[in-house]
Amino acid sequence: MILKVRTKNNMEHFFKLCFLLFLTFAPTVYGQEAQKFNEEELSYNEFLGYVKKYHPLVRQANLEVTGAQAELMAARGGFDPKIEVDYDKKRFNGTEYYSLLNSSFKIPTWYGIEIKAGFNETDGQYYNPMDRTPQAGLTTLGISVPLGQGLIINSRMADVREGRLLLQLGEAERKLRAIEVLYNASEAYFDWKRAYTEAELYKNYLGFASTRYEGVKKLIELGDSPQIDMVEAGITVRNRQLNLENATLKLTKAKLKLANYLWIQEVPVELGENVRPEENLVQTLPETLRTNELLVNVNQLDAHPKIQSLETKLSILEINRQLKANMLLPKANVGYNYISDPNNFNNFRTEDYKFNINFSVPIFLRKERGNLRLAKIKIQDTQYELGQQRLELQNKILAQQTEIQSLQSQKAIIDALVEDYATMLSAEEQLFSFGESSMFLINSRENNLVNARLSQIGIENQYFISNAQLFRTLANPD
Repeated sequence: MILKVRTKNNMEHFFKLCFLLFLTFAPTVYGQEAQKFNEEELSYNEFLGYVKKYHPLVRQANLEVTGAQAELMAARGGFDPKIEVDYDKKRFNGTEYYSLLNSSFKIPTWYGIEIKAGFNETDGQYYNPMDRTPQAGLTTLGISVPLGQGLIINSRMADVREGRLLLQLGEAERKLRAIEVLYNASEAYFDWKRAYTEAELYKNYLGFASTRYEGVKKLIELGDSPQIDMVEAGITVRNRQLNLENATLKLTKAKLKLANYLWIQEVPVELGENVRPEENLVQTLPETLRTNELLVNVNQLDAHPKIQSLETKLSILEINRQLKANMLLPKANVGYNYISDPNNFNNFRTEDYKFNINFSVPIFLRKERGNLRLAKIKIQDTQYELGQQRLELQNKILAQQTEIQSLQSQKAIIDALVEDYATMLSAEEQLFSFGESSMFLINSRENNLVNARLSQIGIENQYFISNAQLFRTLANPD
């Protein structure tokens, strides 16, 4: 089994995990194509699939969009119809002083216009004559229109527009947060592959050195080799043992680091003992990360999450600027309400109405003008940041593309160098078998080959990381 449950005492999660793995990977009996599951190799593409689907930080990034949806819902609540009831009654020493009922139903509209229907009823011995109503009460139906502030744009309109933009901003932020998790997970996978390859390298050459040591012992017993060759071969064996022990420690730590990114549902999992990384990662990595299309047009970055994030922030700041500019207008609200006895509501009488005008304006408008100037400064500041971000992204992409091409060339050189060192070692071993070489020369050739292989592994790791950095720069985790 490629993964085992870390929380062994949690049997419920264990059985859920086993059931999930069975449903996901076991061959089905319903005629569908069975999904193959390699119990010995965890491919990089499969690993990223686990991280994208189950890692808590990736799922947490999805909350950015959910939160933006909640913000939009709250903003739209500013246009919800509203029922208001105000009932006030006083009774003392058997006397009903007053009984006042004011109820209304308001419907806010987009351009600040408000439609209102109401019912008022007054009773008692002591109340304000202005509140007097017919015995059946008084119905009203009216409209309120802002002629200055609030007609073109108001806080409710601005909140809804910002809420819609926050959805776009939330999606961009989600991608940026998710791409960081995927990049860190990729680094952990590459460290694991490097540690695994180095450990396998030292394991193999420890076997070669041990075999050579036993062969030298037999030659010494036959008198065909000097005693010093056994000392030379023994030193090599102990060096390889030390190298293998250190590589095994690095591999253990790399596997534990990788386990930080392995989850299924809410259950953390870790690698099995015999699981190895993908062998042909050099060939499959560019396609997995979609970095094989090196002819990326760096001048077309409008779809990049950072650019979209800044452009969305600019749009939000522009809405705020419009709102601040609207505050320079005077407050002028006009309201008209048709009033009628409920029993005669169908008999429209134009002379029965309530009419009101509210008007106010600051003389110097210093607060409003200052707020508008600050809004413009924030827009200009964000525009500068947007321009700089475009340039930085273009240069980062070009730099990563150049680095990847350079590492490909370096890899071709080191591959040829490793092959040459292997040829030299093979030739030296043949000379030794003819008695024309020494153990010192064989060890020297082998050390050169091991160092070349370590350099090859290092360049491959740089190539992997460089592709992952380009993947992070492009910021397209989906």
